[in-house]
Amino acid sequence: MNGMDDLSHSVDALLPPEIARKAELVGAQKARLDALSLLVLGVLGGAFIALGAMFATTVLAGADGVVPFGISRLLAGFVFCLGLILVVVGGAELFTGNTLMVMAVAAGKIRLREMLRAWLIVYVGNFIGAIGTAGLVFLSGQYLFGKGSIAVIALGFAVNKASLPFSQAFFLAILCNVLVCLAVWLAYGGRTTADKILAILFPVSAFVVAGFEHSVANMYVIPLGLFIKTWAPAELWTQIGSTAAAYPALTWQGFLANLVPVTIGNIIGGGGLVGTVYWFVYLRQRPAN
Repeated sequence: MNGMDDLSHSVDALLPPEIARKAELVGAQKARLDALSLLVLGVLGGAFIALGAMFATTVLAGADGVVPFGISRLLAGFVFCLGLILVVVGGAELFTGNTLMVMAVAAGKIRLREMLRAWLIVYVGNFIGAIGTAGLVFLSGQYLFGKGSIAVIALGFAVNKASLPFSQAFFLAILCNVLVCLAVWLAYGGRTTADKILAILFPVSAFVVAGFEHSVANMYVIPLGLFIKTWAPAELWTQIGSTAAAYPALTWQGFLANLVPVTIGNIIGGGGLVGTVYWFVYLRQRPAN
């Protein structure tokens, strides 16, 4: 029995060199999935992240002036982890995590065009799943709960993101996906469901607490704010003492202006600063097959 066979029967978490080989293998497998499967798994991934964002938004409702900023963000970060837990444990495809596929490209397991194909399909699926969930949450009226306090948080998140300058959104996105891909990396090393969940909790919570930018989460947060701004009933505005006109920066153009730099930053953070670095350390000296 060789060393890898011993590892396959071990209960210990994988060591970093084994995680690197697993990330390479998983990346190659993802790239070769048929387009329909990738799309459906992408839709699930977008919906799962949206559910985590919905959870976090609800937890923050009414916290302003009651709970200290850092503590309220910490609570939101922990519950937002639901999204990536569902993706990793439940099974789905997430564009930001899939930036680790650069390891399979660098190792010669897949071609660049195979990776780009998978990224595009999953990105489209994530967009459908996230914005579709935003639509369902709006239609359900969930944002009206708590005397409109959920809507206040949702609108605040959306307008803040849509107002970010390009460069700031870009760098916040780099930092975000460093943490997200480290969470995925650590989860690859886990043997049990509990291992994977614990591996996800702290890196993902850290990016939420710090206010970093995640492209797929923004595909839910900003459209939900736009739906509320455009179609919320008059009684909501009365309850929260505001009007739709108070959010001039919240537009579809602002959404796209956020999504472009955040997507680029996420690719650099995950693919460049995590995937490429770990490939360089653990895989570069192996001959490519």
